[in-house]
Amino acid sequence: MISTIQKWASFVRFSHTVFALPFALAAMIVAARDNRGWPGWKTFGLILVAMVGARTCAMAFNRIVDRKFDALNPRTKNRHLPAGEISLASAVTLCLLSAAGLIVASYFLNPLCFYLSPVALAMVCFYSLTKRFTDYTHVFLGIALALAPIGAWLAVRGGNVSPLEILQMSLLACAVIFWLIGFDIIYALQDYEFDKAHGLRSLVVAWGPQNALAAAFLAHMVMCGLLLGFGLLCHFRLAYLVGWLIILGCLVLEHWIARRRSVNWINLAFFRLNALIGVVFLVVVAAEIIFQGGFKLR
Repeated sequence: MISTIQKWASFVRFSHTVFALPFALAAMIVAARDNRGWPGWKTFGLILVAMVGARTCAMAFNRIVDRKFDALNPRTKNRHLPAGEISLASAVTLCLLSAAGLIVASYFLNPLCFYLSPVALAMVCFYSLTKRFTDYTHVFLGIALALAPIGAWLAVRGGNVSPLEILQMSLLACAVIFWLIGFDIIYALQDYEFDKAHGLRSLVVAWGPQNALAAAFLAHMVMCGLLLGFGLLCHFRLAYLVGWLIILGCLVLEHWIARRRSVNWINLAFFRLNALIGVVFLVVVAAEIIFQGGFKLR
């Protein structure tokens, strides 16, 4: 049973949930502060179910539509579908069940989340097709992941959001978009030769690795500016500033690794550092809310 769970978790890269989850939980905490306290364990659980459902659906869809390319790519030929470890029918079933999980969780959150859930599903799955027709596939991935904090915010507040909250939510979502653009460009370096040979598009293929890395660094600096603006709008102080500096340091180190080390180091830059960025952001946001007395468990 454990090996089966591990196989399916590996199939959808469940460990990568750590990228979107901290930003969604941070958005939930800030929205709950404006809603006079913790939203309740039911809402918290439903947000988790919705997030895991959306991401699992998106990853399963990605593996399904990319299975032929994965079989040809030396880096991905041992993935579950090309290797025959998981059947196509099983993958499709997981994709559909995960989509249903998101819709059901959204239904029990509030009407707005329920009505928007099909839109969210369309966006998170659409990314997997973009590498076939646009160089800006990284932007679509960023938009897909940015839906996580927006969805968590709306899960708490529903349609009862103020203009200030809309601005805060938008800044955080844009920060996530530029974060994704930056580190997805770095990740795409691994498949530069393969993508170029097989007509798959990305900014790395279109601009070349060095120019694309420069664009990735610029995207991450824009992200830092947006996160700083988000903190100012939320009236965060010292703890947030310390976390912001740690995030900036992680991004600089990530780009140093991408430029100075071999491709084999990219997974270190991609997973560990970006996972740390998400966790640091969540911790400092929670700390600021607690220090301000706006985080009350009900």
